[in-house]
Amino acid sequence: MTRHLPRLAAAGLLAAGLLPTLAAAHEQQAEDLRIAHPFATPTPPGAMTGGAYLDIEVTGDRPAVLVGARSPASDVVEIHHMTMTDGTMRMRPVPELRITPDAPVRMRPGGGHHLMLIDLRGPLAEGDHFPLTLEFAERGEVEVEVWVQDAAEGSAAADGHHGH
Repeated sequence: MTRHLPRLAAAGLLAAGLLPTLAAAHEQQAEDLRIAHPFATPTPPGAMTGGAYLDIEVTGDRPAVLVGARSPASDVVEIHHMTMTDGTMRMRPVPELRITPDAPVRMRPGGGHHLMLIDLRGPLAEGDHFPLTLEFAERGEVEVEVWVQDAAEGSAAADGHHGH
Protein backbone atom coordinates (compact mmCIF):
# COMPACT_ATOMS: atom_id res chain seq x y z
CA MET A 1 0.00 0.00 0.00
CA THR A 2 2.74 2.50 0.85
CA ARG A 3 4.28 2.14 -2.61
CA HIS A 4 1.07 3.68 -4.05
CA LEU A 5 1.31 6.81 -1.91
CA PRO A 6 3.57 8.72 -4.35
CA ARG A 7 1.11 7.96 -7.17
CA LEU A 8 -1.84 8.99 -5.00
CA ALA A 9 -0.06 12.17 -3.97
CA ALA A 10 0.72 12.97 -7.61
CA ALA A 11 -2.90 12.28 -8.58
CA GLY A 12 -4.07 14.56 -5.77
CA LEU A 13 -1.78 17.35 -6.90
CA LEU A 14 -2.96 16.90 -10.46
CA ALA A 15 -6.60 17.02 -9.39
CA ALA A 16 -5.94 20.11 -7.26
CA GLY A 17 -4.35 21.79 -10.26
CA LEU A 18 -7.34 20.94 -12.44
CA LEU A 19 -9.94 22.24 -10.00
CA PRO A 20 -9.87 25.86 -11.25
CA THR A 21 -10.11 24.56 -14.82
CA LEU A 22 -13.15 22.45 -13.97
CA ALA A 23 -14.79 25.41 -12.26
CA ALA A 24 -14.16 27.52 -15.35
CA ALA A 25 -15.61 25.05 -17.84
CA HIS A 26 -18.63 23.13 -16.62
CA GLU A 27 -21.87 22.50 -18.40
CA GLN A 28 -24.66 19.97 -18.40
CA GLN A 29 -26.89 18.52 -21.07
CA ALA A 30 -30.34 17.31 -19.94
CA GLU A 31 -32.58 16.07 -22.74
CA ASP A 32 -32.72 19.02 -25.14
CA LEU A 33 -31.47 21.57 -22.61
CA ARG A 34 -27.87 22.73 -22.42
CA ILE A 35 -27.00 24.52 -19.18
CA ALA A 36 -23.58 26.12 -19.21
CA HIS A 37 -21.35 27.54 -16.52
CA PRO A 38 -23.55 28.10 -13.47
CA PHE A 39 -21.75 30.58 -11.21
CA ALA A 40 -22.54 32.87 -8.28
CA THR A 41 -20.69 35.96 -7.17
CA PRO A 42 -19.05 36.19 -3.74
CA THR A 43 -20.99 37.91 -0.95
CA PRO A 44 -19.70 39.78 2.10
CA PRO A 45 -20.22 38.21 5.53
CA GLY A 46 -23.74 38.86 6.78
CA ALA A 47 -25.24 39.39 3.31
CA MET A 48 -28.75 37.97 3.09
CA THR A 49 -28.95 37.78 -0.71
CA GLY A 50 -26.75 36.68 -3.58
CA GLY A 51 -26.96 36.22 -7.32
CA ALA A 52 -26.52 33.11 -9.43
CA TYR A 53 -26.04 33.11 -13.20
CA LEU A 54 -26.06 30.49 -15.95
CA ASP A 55 -26.78 30.02 -19.62
CA ILE A 56 -29.73 27.95 -20.81
CA GLU A 57 -30.06 26.85 -24.42
CA VAL A 58 -32.74 24.69 -26.02
CA THR A 59 -31.24 22.34 -28.59
CA GLY A 60 -34.58 20.83 -29.64
CA ASP A 61 -37.71 22.29 -31.25
CA ARG A 62 -39.92 23.19 -28.31
CA PRO A 63 -39.40 26.06 -25.87
CA ALA A 64 -38.46 25.43 -22.24
CA VAL A 65 -39.96 27.33 -19.34
CA LEU A 66 -37.96 27.78 -16.15
CA VAL A 67 -40.58 28.03 -13.38
CA GLY A 68 -38.41 27.91 -10.27
CA ALA A 69 -35.24 26.83 -8.54
CA ARG A 70 -34.03 25.78 -5.11
CA SER A 71 -30.71 25.32 -3.34
CA PRO A 72 -29.42 24.39 0.10
CA ALA A 73 -27.35 27.62 -0.09
CA SER A 74 -30.45 29.76 0.60
CA ASP A 75 -33.99 29.48 1.92
CA VAL A 76 -35.51 30.82 -1.32
CA VAL A 77 -34.41 31.09 -4.96
CA GLU A 78 -36.35 33.42 -7.26
CA ILE A 79 -36.06 34.23 -10.95
CA HIS A 80 -35.39 37.99 -11.22
CA HIS A 81 -35.02 40.53 -13.98
CA MET A 82 -32.86 43.63 -13.47
CA THR A 83 -32.93 46.81 -15.52
CA MET A 84 -31.26 50.22 -15.29
CA THR A 85 -33.51 53.21 -15.94
CA ASP A 86 -32.13 56.75 -15.63
CA GLY A 87 -29.30 55.47 -13.44
CA THR A 88 -31.64 53.58 -11.13
CA MET A 89 -31.42 49.81 -10.79
CA ARG A 90 -34.79 48.07 -10.71
CA MET A 91 -35.06 44.42 -9.83
CA ARG A 92 -38.27 42.43 -9.91
CA PRO A 93 -39.17 38.77 -9.54
CA VAL A 94 -40.69 37.08 -12.59
CA PRO A 95 -42.89 33.98 -12.36
CA GLU A 96 -41.14 32.16 -15.20
CA LEU A 97 -38.49 32.47 -17.85
CA ARG A 98 -39.24 31.20 -21.37
CA ILE A 99 -36.29 29.92 -23.42
CA THR A 100 -36.90 29.37 -27.14
CA PRO A 101 -34.69 27.37 -29.52
CA ASP A 102 -33.67 30.56 -31.35
CA ALA A 103 -33.04 32.68 -28.21
CA PRO A 104 -30.82 31.18 -25.51
CA VAL A 105 -30.76 32.91 -22.13
CA ARG A 106 -27.39 34.19 -20.96
CA MET A 107 -27.49 35.41 -17.37
CA ARG A 108 -24.71 37.83 -16.35
CA PRO A 109 -24.13 40.18 -13.43
CA GLY A 110 -25.15 43.77 -14.13
CA GLY A 111 -28.43 43.33 -15.98
CA GLY A 112 -31.09 41.05 -17.35
CA HIS A 113 -32.20 37.82 -15.75
CA HIS A 114 -30.53 36.09 -12.81
CA LEU A 115 -31.43 33.79 -9.95
CA MET A 116 -31.74 35.62 -6.64
CA LEU A 117 -30.63 33.60 -3.63
CA ILE A 118 -32.66 34.94 -0.69
CA ASP A 119 -31.89 34.34 2.99
CA LEU A 120 -28.44 32.89 2.41
CA ARG A 121 -27.43 30.24 4.90
CA GLY A 122 -23.87 31.56 4.87
CA PRO A 123 -21.61 33.82 2.81
CA LEU A 124 -20.72 32.77 -0.74
CA ALA A 125 -16.91 32.65 -0.82
CA GLU A 126 -14.84 32.53 -3.99
CA GLY A 127 -13.90 28.92 -4.76
CA ASP A 128 -16.93 27.42 -2.96
CA HIS A 129 -19.62 25.53 -4.83
CA PHE A 130 -23.16 24.38 -4.11
CA PRO A 131 -25.99 22.46 -5.83
CA LEU A 132 -28.88 24.26 -7.51
CA THR A 133 -32.00 22.50 -8.77
CA LEU A 134 -33.70 24.15 -11.75
CA GLU A 135 -37.41 23.40 -12.19
CA PHE A 136 -38.73 23.38 -15.75
CA ALA A 137 -42.39 23.13 -16.76
CA GLU A 138 -42.97 19.91 -18.75
CA ARG A 139 -39.28 18.92 -18.44
CA GLY A 140 -38.86 18.35 -14.72
CA GLU A 141 -35.80 19.16 -12.66
CA VAL A 142 -32.15 19.57 -13.58
CA GLU A 143 -29.50 19.77 -10.88
CA VAL A 144 -26.35 21.76 -11.56
CA GLU A 145 -23.28 22.66 -9.51
CA VAL A 146 -22.78 26.39 -9.01
CA TRP A 147 -19.23 27.70 -8.49
CA VAL A 148 -18.63 30.95 -6.65
CA GLN A 149 -16.45 33.23 -8.79
CA ASP A 150 -15.60 36.88 -9.23
CA ALA A 151 -18.21 38.45 -11.55
CA ALA A 152 -15.75 39.24 -14.36
CA GLU A 153 -14.08 35.81 -14.21
CA GLY A 154 -17.42 33.96 -14.12
CA SER A 155 -18.82 35.99 -17.00
CA ALA A 156 -15.71 35.45 -19.14
CA ALA A 157 -15.71 31.72 -18.45
CA ALA A 158 -19.42 31.49 -19.28
CA ASP A 159 -18.87 33.44 -22.51
CA GLY A 160 -16.23 30.84 -23.45
CA HIS A 161 -18.92 28.17 -23.71
CA HIS A 162 -20.44 29.64 -26.85
CA GLY A 163 -17.97 28.06 -29.20
CA HIS A 164 -19.72 24.69 -28.71
